Amino acid sequence: QPMNLREQFLYDEGTYLLSHSVGLPPADTLEVWQTQFLKPWQGGTEHNWPAWLSVIDDFRGAVAALLGGQPADICPQVNLSSALTKIVGSLSVATERAEVLCSEEDFPSMGFVLQQACGQGQTLRYLSADQDLQDLQVWHDMLSTDVGIALITHVQSNTGRQLPVAEITRLCRERGIISVVDVAQSAGVLPINLNQWHADFVMGSCVKWLCGGPGAGFLWVSSDRLNQCQPRDVGWFSHEAPFELDIHHFRYAPDAMRFWGGTPSIQPYVVASNSLNTLSRIGIQSVREHNLALSDQLMRGVADEHCMSPREPALRGGTVVLQYPEARLRSIANVMREAGIAFDLRRTGMRLSPHIYNDGKEIAELAACLTDS
Repeated sequence: QPMNLREQFLYDEGTYLLSHSVGLPPADTLEVWQTQFLKPWQGGTEHNWPAWLSVIDDFRGAVAALLGGQPADICPQVNLSSALTKIVGSLSVATERAEVLCSEEDFPSMGFVLQQACGQGQTLRYLSADQDLQDLQVWHDMLSTDVGIALITHVQSNTGRQLPVAEITRLCRERGIISVVDVAQSAGVLPINLNQWHADFVMGSCVKWLCGGPGAGFLWVSSDRLNQCQPRDVGWFSHEAPFELDIHHFRYAPDAMRFWGGTPSIQPYVVASNSLNTLSRIGIQSVREHNLALSDQLMRGVADEHCMSPREPALRGGTVVLQYPEARLRSIANVMREAGIAFDLRRTGMRLSPHIYNDGKEIAELAACLTDS
């Protein structure tokens, strides 16, 4: 089992298994924040913005390295909802087809965006929650030629199921459908290689497994798709030359930064860049192997009827979801809270997400709670 790296993260006490919601920050976060955000501001010179914008360059580079892409194809975003709004609003080509496809198992915020984005004559079609989205035949049947955009969630937050993204995006390409992949629940715990996916867009967030806090999302745009994108939600940092400052002449940035906008936030990207660099040094493959070892340890003591997440590693993300009859679930939850274990509950059950800062001893204590309740 890989070495526990708890000392590299701000992890004081208890057992923290909520990395699917909010990952724990690296231990040097405060120092980095003071140096890269506060110090330029305190300098009393005109050099704060150049220093701050270099943070954005670092962030784009770190995300590109994480995904196997190029920095020019990355644009910072506040969150996935904003990213998806910008994507849909930029694509006149997508309005030529009547259907937009998503799943009832996608994160609700994504559905809200798509509901509002569907224009006259367009409808939002849902893959139902009772369909097996790991079955490629389901996608084969639903990705019909009247679909313009398909949202694909790499790992589902309610069940921890991992979808066959490369195969789904291949179907989309063959049928002329624009693919948008949500990696919020996979980036940071699953190795991702965009060269294997050939998606049109990939969007994610640093708040979960990437341990970077809220406010630092990202959007990757395929260079093949970029020139067809004319975002409506723009600002001076969407401009080819932001400091030109001529109100009469707007030109889109030649790369993914056309999806940026007005005066940008900086603080979230200071924090997130540091967490991305920390995880890169550890290695996402090492994170994944550690996660699988602890998840397997947890699931060994759980009957199949209570395990909502697939046991096969290739079919699951980083989260183990357990479901019990309501009375027993309440009892287990109470025992776990008394033991100082942090988790959460969804309609599909209890979500538990071991990260690189967890260890086998913690999982053994959790397993004892499951059997003692």
